[in-house]
Amino acid sequence: MDNIQPINNVMNGNGGFKQGLPKSILKYIPEPIQPLFENPLFSAGFGLLGVGSILAMGRKGFQSALIQSRRYFFVSVEVPSKDKSFHWVMEWLATKKNKNTRHVSVETTFHQHESGDIVSRINFVPSVGTHYVFYRGRVIKVERSREKNVVDMNSGNLWESITLTTLGTGRQVFQNLIEEAKEMALEKEEGKTLIYTSMGTDWRRFGHPRRKRPIASVILDKGKSELIIEDVKKFLSNSDWYNERGIPYRRGYLLYGPPGTGKSSFITALAGELQLSICILNLAGKSVSDTSLNQLLATAPQRSIILLEDIDSAIQTGNHDTSKASSNNISSISSGGLQYQGYYGSPSVGSGGSALTFSGLLNALDGVAASEGRILFMTTNHLEKLDKVLIRPGRVDLQIEIGLCSPYQMEQMFLKFFPTELDLAKQFVQKLEQYKFSPAQLQAYFMTFSNNSIDAINNLNQLINNK
Repeated sequence: MDNIQPINNVMNGNGGFKQGLPKSILKYIPEPIQPLFENPLFSAGFGLLGVGSILAMGRKGFQSALIQSRRYFFVSVEVPSKDKSFHWVMEWLATKKNKNTRHVSVETTFHQHESGDIVSRINFVPSVGTHYVFYRGRVIKVERSREKNVVDMNSGNLWESITLTTLGTGRQVFQNLIEEAKEMALEKEEGKTLIYTSMGTDWRRFGHPRRKRPIASVILDKGKSELIIEDVKKFLSNSDWYNERGIPYRRGYLLYGPPGTGKSSFITALAGELQLSICILNLAGKSVSDTSLNQLLATAPQRSIILLEDIDSAIQTGNHDTSKASSNNISSISSGGLQYQGYYGSPSVGSGGSALTFSGLLNALDGVAASEGRILFMTTNHLEKLDKVLIRPGRVDLQIEIGLCSPYQMEQMFLKFFPTELDLAKQFVQKLEQYKFSPAQLQAYFMTFSNNSIDAINNLNQLINNK
């Protein structure tokens, strides 16, 4: 029993005993619990706990200080992948990449030469993670993140975002950066025509930007091209005039005529002439419904032409067996003997048809929820198939017939291929004045004899026989 030491003492270096806590500290502790702190084991554990608590509080305080400093001394902006500026910023970052950067992603773009040739270009852009770039004397932290389980329903790609952070309190640096990225992207598209196509309720870029087609390359009958161009220009410059008179600011055009007469070609050239983009809307698409059509028309890119090609293909004539249509969950709205095939509610699986109704189409073009600031072009090969309700003023404001070639068009097309042969052009017209051809037929013929105007005159039987 003599070997048992008191639990509250430990042997010191000189063979004596040492208390757990100094008396100078014990006097501040309530007397009833002083024996606990005199125990060296308890006091040692209490010391460790105290040190750990102090370190935890210090860490938490440091983190809070970082958060507060970032809130008050740093500024950041998030650019989500669904925003158009996301691609601008990505292209801008590709030009700012550091050769020593080891973590990059590959992005392939396409460039079209003046000759029409398309070449691919490989760019290295910052990969997912954290990067740093210098911009106008500032260090900008770039954080690119990608959600593995979240998909952008419009594009079908994984959801991404870019967060830019820099020291300061003003956002002007990011405004300048995004504007610079935008200008850099638009420079690549300058002189090009952008084509968009509908995807769900969103517009997506279709293909690469195309070279502008000269308006003079599409030869319409005398005065028609100038009439349409001036009408569109007048509309674009008169928004205040419409607003002052309470007239909906939108304009509709219908180009009708036989196939191959240049209706779609003229619209493409018109977009290039007026620096407009083209939004191709397919009414027969499975994803097109009354609601999505309104959304698409309302969110079309600014300064764009909405194109409904072959509108007559969505409207069918003739009598239909309504009982059979009903059994297939198909509904039709009839007006004047014309029927629009569509679906009410959810279309049946595998039906292959559109969920758009005729009344939904009419309301989208000229209803309470119809969008404004819109230029709409329709084309058709069969004007007689179109219901007058669809093409009445307010929905279609200007109808232009694009017919087979007149003598004026035949002469101008000959001169387009053989600019110095005015006499031969007149001879060409005289020999074919009793025939009618489409511009597509004449163009194909001239391309066959593009190197010899005499052969183009001497082989007219070939053109006539292929008519």
